[in-house]
Parts: sequence; C-alpha cells; structure tokens
Amino acid sequence: MNLTAIIIVAICAGCLSSIISTLSNKKLKESNKFNQKERDDMLAQIQKMNERIETLERIVTDEKYNLNQQFADLK
Repeated sequence: MNLTAIIIVAICAGCLSSIISTLSNKKLKESNKFNQKERDDMLAQIQKMNERIETLERIVTDEKYNLNQQFADLK
C-alpha cells in the first residue's frame, strides 16, 4: 500500500467513526424524550391499570362468579 491509500483509508475511517458517533448520540437523545413528569404520570397510570387487572382477576376466579356463570349457561 502506498502512502496515498493509507491516508484515504484513515480519512474514511475517521468519517465513518464520526457518523456512527453522531447517530448513536441522536438515538440516545430520542430515547430520553419523555421528561420526569410524563414518566411519573405513565407509571401512575400503569399502577392503576395493574390494580384494576388484579381486581378483575379476583372477580373472575371467585367461586361465586364461576357458579353464576354455570347457572347462566344452563339457561
């Protein structure tokens, strides 16, 4: 390899490294686009939904619910 080829490869490697660095920084900024209040609101909403799901699971797995469902099936 001559000196010109080495210089061209070094320049290309530097440019490629710069592009990769810029893209990774951009993705990092996009992943942090929710502020703390929005995150807290979403976590509170998820917690409320989990509580509702737990209540529904208790209702559906209750023996009385199953018995009522069997009566409804008989009608």
